[in-house]
Amino acid sequence: MPRNIDGAEMPRFAKIAWAALAYNLLVIAWGAYVRASGSGAGCGAHWPLCNGEVLPRSPALKTVVEFSHRASSGVVLVVAVALVIFAFRSYEKGAPVRRSTLFVLGFTLVEALIGAALVLFELVARDTSMKRALSMVMHLGNTFFLLAALTLTAHLAVPGPAPAEPTPAPQSSRSWTLRALLVVSAAGTILVGMSGGIAALGDTLFPATSFAQGLAQELSTGAHVLLRLRVLHPLFAIAVAGLLVVTSAVARAIRPDPGVVRWSRAVSMLVVVQLGLGILNVALLAPIWLQLVHLLVADLTWIAFVMLWAHARALQGSYERNTTRLRPARLAS
Repeated sequence: MPRNIDGAEMPRFAKIAWAALAYNLLVIAWGAYVRASGSGAGCGAHWPLCNGEVLPRSPALKTVVEFSHRASSGVVLVVAVALVIFAFRSYEKGAPVRRSTLFVLGFTLVEALIGAALVLFELVARDTSMKRALSMVMHLGNTFFLLAALTLTAHLAVPGPAPAEPTPAPQSSRSWTLRALLVVSAAGTILVGMSGGIAALGDTLFPATSFAQGLAQELSTGAHVLLRLRVLHPLFAIAVAGLLVVTSAVARAIRPDPGVVRWSRAVSMLVVVQLGLGILNVALLAPIWLQLVHLLVADLTWIAFVMLWAHARALQGSYERNTTRLRPARLAS
């Protein structure tokens, strides 16, 4: 039987969950392209119809871009419903994977509602209102929660091997230190993601032809609020990057389990790559292709952090991945 990235045997449900996570990353990237290319108004102020039609006839390029994003997002909702049904048919009552799929469905529905609101209230294209900025913050925050739920669903779907001997209880102070670092790092990462959404929106609405011009835009006394907020993103990113590296090192020291070590190193590596991409993004004036790569690595960093959290907290007994609570009833191999 194929194995997952943690080395455990991978049931069919787990394969589907990992595939759903990968598909969501593609849809998120395509949604970012819709925003960066100014195609958000391609279907007009109509939802779920596109310019009042189910299938647009003789569509413009922006309409094709927007409609394709809506179609791919619709598949995300279908997949979320399928995951819930499959989980409830395959796992026993009380299994954590059942609950995680319900969170996946909930965050997917919220994502759809936010997308619909953007279109119906015309918070797209060249709109520079604070309503649009707030919707971006909500959109990015919900996306992070959705990715976390999908990641945990895929992770929990694979029953882990029971330990050969009980894991000794950690020292209380060290345990609480790690727990606090994980919580603060998670909050910080989400905050950076939200500020990154604001920065990307500012790049789209107020493009600069040079670094000097962009800096002048941000420091101008009459600068739009989006430009003033844009300058905060690099500061948040540097601070949280340091926090993530420290948290990863502490996790390895307190919980030297192979899974913790593997994912803590992945987090540290991705943080370094993301900082490099951020610097390049500023230097090249945020071309669309680089914005998409930057977003993808941000999502991968978050996924790696969620996996680190899952392994560290599993050793602490926060959820019992190895017990009968997660015993599959009808897992197809």
